[in-house]
Amino acid sequence: MGKYFGTDGVRGVANQELTPELAYQLGRTGAYVLTKQTDGERGRKPRIIVGRDTRLSGEMLEAALIAGMLSIGVDVWRLGVITTPGVAFLTRSLSVEAGVMISASHNPFEDNGIKFFGADGFKLSDELEEEIESHLDGSGKSMPRPVGDGIGRVEDRFKAYQEYLAHLRSTIQTDLCGMDIVVDCANGAASKLAPILLRDLGADVTALHADPDGVNINVDSGSTHPGRLQQEVVQRQAHLGLAFDGDADRLIAVDERGQLVDGDQILCICGSFMKELGELKGDTIVTTVMSNIGFFKAMESEGIRTEKTKVGDRYVMEVMREGGYNLGGEQSGHIIFLDHNTTGDGMLTALQLCRVVKEKGTTLNPLAQKMKKYPQTLVNVRVKKKDGWAENKAILTKIDEVEAALGNDGRVLVRPSGTEPLIRVMAEGPDAQSLDEYVNGIAEVIRAELA
Repeated sequence: MGKYFGTDGVRGVANQELTPELAYQLGRTGAYVLTKQTDGERGRKPRIIVGRDTRLSGEMLEAALIAGMLSIGVDVWRLGVITTPGVAFLTRSLSVEAGVMISASHNPFEDNGIKFFGADGFKLSDELEEEIESHLDGSGKSMPRPVGDGIGRVEDRFKAYQEYLAHLRSTIQTDLCGMDIVVDCANGAASKLAPILLRDLGADVTALHADPDGVNINVDSGSTHPGRLQQEVVQRQAHLGLAFDGDADRLIAVDERGQLVDGDQILCICGSFMKELGELKGDTIVTTVMSNIGFFKAMESEGIRTEKTKVGDRYVMEVMREGGYNLGGEQSGHIIFLDHNTTGDGMLTALQLCRVVKEKGTTLNPLAQKMKKYPQTLVNVRVKKKDGWAENKAILTKIDEVEAALGNDGRVLVRPSGTEPLIRVMAEGPDAQSLDEYVNGIAEVIRAELA
């Protein structure tokens, strides 16, 4: 991670850390770096699309960001409220030089973020982010400042979402007629789009938390707070529920019994179905080290290979592209169907999951039960320094002791936090009570050695 860019763009409390001044400079530097090789190549000014979620601060940051881009001589197409994967898709389909999304995903409404997509619809490489940062910290004198008709123009493209929805509809060849679906839109970017998409495909849709007011995004709703959705699915006797986060790049589902179906289970369901149809490239699914051990056991029984990465969808994407795989994701619900989009896409995932349920002629619960979820215990240990734990003899001895006790029916994962002075200790196994003892035992040793 750089000085400004984290694992998913530039984030902070809006108007405090992520100020309009910083957004303006990001607009200038980002536009310069991402369009300098294409200026004039197409007989027009370079173009960048900009979308945002429903946060109150979105309009403020959008105005500042766009002003910076215009000052470089780039034309901007403003998309208005749209999902992050919608921006990724439209960056490619509209043949523009870059795309930008203003969102802080599942974070509270006072936070916001700015993330860039290259012309190919993928998130930027570390190298491009570092180049943008170098200009942010420089004088900026090397960047152009055109005058007259060299200044960029803004054009509103508020209906461009229709092209994105048409693409999503084209990814399944079955309709959803007869399906009763409850959707929780988290008062975010999916609030308008998800109900339209599902109803167009014939589903009977009940929409929850689909009335954004600028401050209620993610509040007791969406993929991180699915309680009301679970209740509504059971009360309505619906077929299933779908919960998005603020920018709809992730999905958590609810089965007909009101039980949660997380990203691991969705990968299991969709991956197994794709393998049956010969659609799963390399018979492989890419996921992170945080996926439940039950996922790996289920995939082994299905004859599906798994590739593990560090936590973060960008690392999942890297391995997918390197290996030529088309399905990957995280337990949190970031699922990447690389045949259809270049980033995690909650609404796309919803359609692919509904497709399996409809074409299998069953309900979600028995499909989810193919994967046995092992109990998982996680403890965060606050330490003075994170370095050195992996070479500490006492810590390694304790980890070896626990791994021997778990054998093939469990596992231990110890890793430092990427953003806080914490070491995370996680264990999985068949017995939750034993896991508590194991994890707390490792945590005690870490505290004694490093706290």
